[in-house]
Amino acid sequence: MVQSANIFHNKGLVLDRVTKRYPTIVAVDHVNLKVEEREFIAIVGPTGCGKTTLLRLIAGVERLDGGHIYIRGRCVDDVNPSQRGVRMVFQEHALWPHMRVFHKDIPSNLSFGLKLRKQLPQSIEETATVIAKRLGIAKTLFPRKPDQLSVGQKQVVGIGRALTIIPKILLLDEPFAHVDPQHRLTLRRELKDYHNKMGSIALYVSHNLPEAFSLADRLAIMQDGKIIQIDHPSAIQSNPANEFVEDFLKCFEL
Repeated sequence: MVQSANIFHNKGLVLDRVTKRYPTIVAVDHVNLKVEEREFIAIVGPTGCGKTTLLRLIAGVERLDGGHIYIRGRCVDDVNPSQRGVRMVFQEHALWPHMRVFHKDIPSNLSFGLKLRKQLPQSIEETATVIAKRLGIAKTLFPRKPDQLSVGQKQVVGIGRALTIIPKILLLDEPFAHVDPQHRLTLRRELKDYHNKMGSIALYVSHNLPEAFSLADRLAIMQDGKIIQIDHPSAIQSNPANEFVEDFLKCFEL
């Protein structure tokens, strides 16, 4: 293992030659990335370029085939996902199917993480209520289980569940893909505001480049498992690294 002083003193997230292979493809190919505390990084690129796989490696739900991942100076290659201090919002929601959206006395999707941390019932209710209000989760949805929610409602509840516990790193994989456009704007504002207040790192995967531009401190563009360019969105727009990046930006008429 490479034990660089720069890596171990970095208080954010460091990816050191991170690699993931499948039988027919290298999904993530020797990716190097340093993310500072409180940064909001948007990761964009064509379908199949490795964006989601990269998030899953950081979360620990996929195993590395090469390289190392450091969170606040600690190598987490062999650390259980639940012990990494990472929260991930999957595009496919990943809600507990047998639990209601929220209930203050029994485990529910919005309260489960808080109960595990032995928070008091009043504190659990206050936290869940505030987040639900900010994200537009109506109280009429609280008694429902996931199979009684629309796809968009499930996605919003999934975001709410991730935000109940302040993580070291928040990973978001197309978190607004199934949300209606008007609610999407509200969620985008709330997510950015929440990120500014909680002080965590956020990595946000999206196919919506204008949305990524509006949220990100830096933008990472991926192609074939590699990060081709990472910089402030305006810098990438004015000085694309190569023809691929230039053509990718043109697709969105920014």
